[in-house]
Amino acid sequence: MKKVAGISRWLHLIYLGNLLWAPIFDPAADWVDWALVAVVAVAFVPMYVLAWHRPDRVRWWCLVPTVVLGALTTPFNTGAAVLFVYAAAFAGLAESRRVAMRWFVALSALICLFGVVSVVEMPYRLWGLLPSLIFLWLIGILQVEWSERDREGAELRIRTARIEHLATLAERERIARDLHDLLGHTLTAIILRAQLVAADPARAQEEAAEIEQTARAALGEIRDAVTGWRSASLETELEAARAALSSLGVEVTVRRDPGLAIVGSTEHELALALREAVTNVARHAQARTCHIGVEARDGELRLVIADDGVGGHAPEGNGLTGMRERIAALGGLVARTVSAGTTVTIAVPLKVAT
Repeated sequence: MKKVAGISRWLHLIYLGNLLWAPIFDPAADWVDWALVAVVAVAFVPMYVLAWHRPDRVRWWCLVPTVVLGALTTPFNTGAAVLFVYAAAFAGLAESRRVAMRWFVALSALICLFGVVSVVEMPYRLWGLLPSLIFLWLIGILQVEWSERDREGAELRIRTARIEHLATLAERERIARDLHDLLGHTLTAIILRAQLVAADPARAQEEAAEIEQTARAALGEIRDAVTGWRSASLETELEAARAALSSLGVEVTVRRDPGLAIVGSTEHELALALREAVTNVARHAQARTCHIGVEARDGELRLVIADDGVGGHAPEGNGLTGMRERIAALGGLVARTVSAGTTVTIAVPLKVAT
């Protein structure tokens, strides 16, 4: 397509042939008239080529010089009025629609001025100006339409590239959060079980089997996370939380509203948030009890994880930050309160969650 467009642009130079009508059909024409044709052609062609290669310089390097060239030569050769048609094309190429229309009006007025002079001095030359006046508007408006279409296409390509870039970044962040949630929980469970083995060698065989099972499950989850196929289950995470914390001697109480039917996308995010919160309890809380609740209240679905551990006001890590980002994408909020222990409350609008 670009090659065809390039060839057609060169073909448009054929309209410079209008310059030949005056020296060919004027009996009084001499070598000066032919020299004028040559000078106009030599001066105009470089501007024409530049216009298509450097649209940013069209106004002052092509459009204005072409108008000046046409104004200087049209009184001597009416065929030079074709330069005003080229000028209209340049205006349509480089200017906005409104500015281009102003150029068209100005060029038309200039041609009409030459027409008035021709009526007084050489009436037959008027017929050489009329086609240029008509084609000035025809070619100019067509060029405005083509240029606007090209600019819109370029803007669309830029917007598409930006969207693809943002989508890539969002997907990278999603995978990073998934891997953090998966590896953080799993590695914590493995470390804690390894510590149990060191503290109680009699449990080595049992805990080694649990470590192997946990590692194999984590490997499968990581593969699913990378390919984007993983969908976490809140019920599964509740059971995993109960098992992980119970193995550390933490008494776990789970209260879930049986009437809640949670949509898959929300359940996935809540399950990962629960996993992160339970991982923090296992790592840092030194708790004796942990209460987990899933219920509907005040138009919200709330997931609450509360422990009676040491609490503290340590800065939030990547896990809690990722949790906030996940829940914010659902229109929800994450609140963390620290007093006698730590309570994490995750609230999502019911209209989104159920």
